[in-house]
Amino acid sequence: MRVLLAQINPTIGDLQGNIDLICKGIADGKEQGAELIVFPEMALVGYPPEDFLLLPQFILDAESALEKIIPLTLGVSVIIGTIRRHSAKGEKSICNSAAILSNGLLLGFQDKMLLPTYDVFDERRFFEPAHETRLWKLGANQVGVTICEDIWGYSDLSHHVSYSRNPVEDLAKLNPEFVVNLSASPFSISHFNSRLSVCAKAAQALKCPLLLCNQVGGNDSLIFDGRSLCVDKNGKLVACAKAFETDNLFVDLSVNHKPLLQKNDPIRDIYQALVLGIRDYFRKSGFTKACLGLSGGVDSALVAYLAVEALGKENVMGVLMPSRYSSADSLKDAQQLVNALQIDSQTISIEGPFQGFLDLMSPSFIDCLPDTTEENMQARLRGMILMSLSNKFGYIVLSTGNKSELAMGYATLYGDMCGGLAVISDLTKQQVYQLSNWINRDKEIIPWNTIKKAPSAELRPNQKDSDSLPDYSIVDNVLQLYIVEHQSPQHIAERFGYPLELVNELVKKIHRNEYKRRQGPLGLRVSDKAFSVGRRFPIVQKYI
Repeated sequence: MRVLLAQINPTIGDLQGNIDLICKGIADGKEQGAELIVFPEMALVGYPPEDFLLLPQFILDAESALEKIIPLTLGVSVIIGTIRRHSAKGEKSICNSAAILSNGLLLGFQDKMLLPTYDVFDERRFFEPAHETRLWKLGANQVGVTICEDIWGYSDLSHHVSYSRNPVEDLAKLNPEFVVNLSASPFSISHFNSRLSVCAKAAQALKCPLLLCNQVGGNDSLIFDGRSLCVDKNGKLVACAKAFETDNLFVDLSVNHKPLLQKNDPIRDIYQALVLGIRDYFRKSGFTKACLGLSGGVDSALVAYLAVEALGKENVMGVLMPSRYSSADSLKDAQQLVNALQIDSQTISIEGPFQGFLDLMSPSFIDCLPDTTEENMQARLRGMILMSLSNKFGYIVLSTGNKSELAMGYATLYGDMCGGLAVISDLTKQQVYQLSNWINRDKEIIPWNTIKKAPSAELRPNQKDSDSLPDYSIVDNVLQLYIVEHQSPQHIAERFGYPLELVNELVKKIHRNEYKRRQGPLGLRVSDKAFSVGRRFPIVQKYI
């Protein structure tokens, strides 16, 4: 059978826009001679729709949208991810489904059986699971249909849950000629290799080819990398779509394909993911222009570069906001970056308003020595300037804090944490340096002095980040093991040979600053465990 995997970029709730993408995919499939065209999970409504699923009218509109597509399937079979009401007795009234269409008819629905409720997923909150799986006769072929998690449950990579049903084992008993999987599988740094492994194990168990059609694009914090694929019955990768862009992957299952060797560059993947995340966040929310503060530091330099790549240099404004503590080198580095990126910039000194605030508060601060209060005043004045430009000219302010700083609370609430999108909030400081060096691999774009100098907030004389924090390599190692791998402080201390008191203090800082992160802007997720989505800890607690 000739199959086209239509790797589209749907927008949540844009039913007509998603219909248009699906119609184009069907037309492309017909033009290429496909007999079956497959779309991603929930392609019709966008993933994840979250509490839109609680609105009865949203469900009705999704069902009406599907009706518009059915007549377009004359002469071809189509499988589309959608949602539907079901009449069977159950806990929930709707299902996450694949609509199976063929030759102008709706043949039926295959509902998703395994509903993930962990990490960034919350599907059991909304959906009733499938109670059975079956084969669908499409042309001369008996085809199995699964949805995302349905094949992950078979692998040993789904550590979070143990399901009582196994769709792969159920389908294997039915001897399908091939199986398709409709996915909305979000990107994280190592996730593609895991996804490929899951597909390989499922295909080997099914003893037939498996084709996975994955969504691409950014939806809020989540970024979907596409890379739809086909593995043969031995689990060997034989076809793979493009990463981080829309694509049509055509696979003729009657032909023997040679195995592909897929090599991924993790740093390039992070770059592509963040650029796509920024671009889609702006495009799908109707904004075009961004502004950000340029301090001469590596974090703001990296965010500025990514913004230019995503939005174009004409849509990015850099704002230099020097104070009495800003070094000449930092101002020079910031201006060099502006010149390299060819973006518009403004220089707005905060010295006057800072002195005004010091004078304003001096009666209240009698007999108090300067401390972080005066430092935070400067950060908040800069936040006020950026938000004023945002209000006046329609910019989205890009926040420039990295994951290591946010974990430690080394950021000012209502200051450098203000904004509409936290671009690198899921990158550790070491990853910031790795990505900045990768950007400079052919020529200097981010000033080398910016990358090499000791990081500093420059909010007091001769300040360095190391005055308040251990070396970032230590912070980042603790973050990986505690945040991502859920290891205990004792285990972390023993693993790296760190003093237990140090690790305990870092863990306390992570929890102590939960209230700050909760009030920060939405961040783009690129790791297995981001602060912005998928991680839920109470602010008020006495365990840590």
